[in-house]
Amino acid sequence: MHIYKILRASEWEELDRLGETAGAPVDVADGFIHFSTAEQVAETAARHFAGADDLILAAFEAEALGPSLKWEPSRGGALFPHLYGPLRRTDVTWHAPLPLRDGAHVFPEGL
Repeated sequence: MHIYKILRASEWEELDRLGETAGAPVDVADGFIHFSTAEQVAETAARHFAGADDLILAAFEAEALGPSLKWEPSRGGALFPHLYGPLRRTDVTWHAPLPLRDGAHVFPEGL
């Protein structure tokens, strides 16, 4: 099962260059990396990245992240994947731009 991380272009560039990161400022503040499932990621984009057009969507294989990945309740009691450890570039299975069109983010086909 894939899970997804939305990154600003500067955050993606840092991950790509350094090979790992503690995440975005919100991740560092919360003590874990925030991910979304395919069903959750559009709402995450709309809620936390409204109007942002410099985004990258990165996909990760949930099982490959091992025991550091925890499923915890968040908005409305839904379980969200949280990674308690660094985000590693080698764990990215694919990534793609997440453009903004007419005020909404356009996700890759098949997501």
